[in-house]
Amino acid sequence: MGLVDRVKNILLQPNAEWAVINTELTTTATLYKTYIIPLAAIGPVCYAIGISVFGLHLPFGLGTIRYSITTALTQAVVRYVLNLCTVFIFALIIDALAPSFGGQKNQVQALKVSAYSSTAAWVVGVVGLFPAIGILQLLGLYSLYLLWAGLPVCMKSPKEKTTAYTIVAILVAIVLYVVISAIATILMPSAYSMGGVRTS
Repeated sequence: MGLVDRVKNILLQPNAEWAVINTELTTTATLYKTYIIPLAAIGPVCYAIGISVFGLHLPFGLGTIRYSITTALTQAVVRYVLNLCTVFIFALIIDALAPSFGGQKNQVQALKVSAYSSTAAWVVGVVGLFPAIGILQLLGLYSLYLLWAGLPVCMKSPKEKTTAYTIVAILVAIVLYVVISAIATILMPSAYSMGGVRTS
C-alpha cells in the first residue's frame, strides 16, 4: 500500500486499517524505509522553514523572531534524529508492557503500533511552517486515539484492558518525552549562541 493511502486510511478509518496492518508481513527496516523515515521528517522540515522564513510573531507588537537557516537546519536535524529514535524506543515500551495487559510480545507488531499511531502527530507537523498557528499542533493528540485503537489489534490485548494499557504506555511515553526533550536541549545549539536570531 502506498504511503499516502496508508496515511489517509489510518487517519480516516483507523479500525479497518488496523485490521489490515495487523496481518501485513513486514520488518523493522521496511517500516522505517517506507513509513517512519518520510513521515517523521515532516515536522522538523516544516519547523526549519517556518522559523527561518516566517518566524515567530511575539505578542504585544514586540516583533518577529527568525532563526538563521543554519540554526534552523541544525535544530531540525536533531529533532529528526530524535523522532526516529523515539518511535523505536516507544515500540520497545509497548512490547515490554504487552504481557502485563494480557497481550503478546512481538517487536515488529509493537513497532507497527508505535509508527502508525504516530501518524497524526507527524502529519500535523506541517503546522510548523507557520509558527503563529502552532496551537493547531494539538490536533496531533488524535494519535492517542490511534494508539488506543491499535493496541488490542496488533498486540492482542483484551479489549477490557486496552484503556489501562494505553494510559500506562502514554505515561511512560511522557517520561520518555521529557528525557528526550532534555537531550534535545543539550544537543541543539541555542539560536542566540550561534548568533542566529533576527528580530523585526
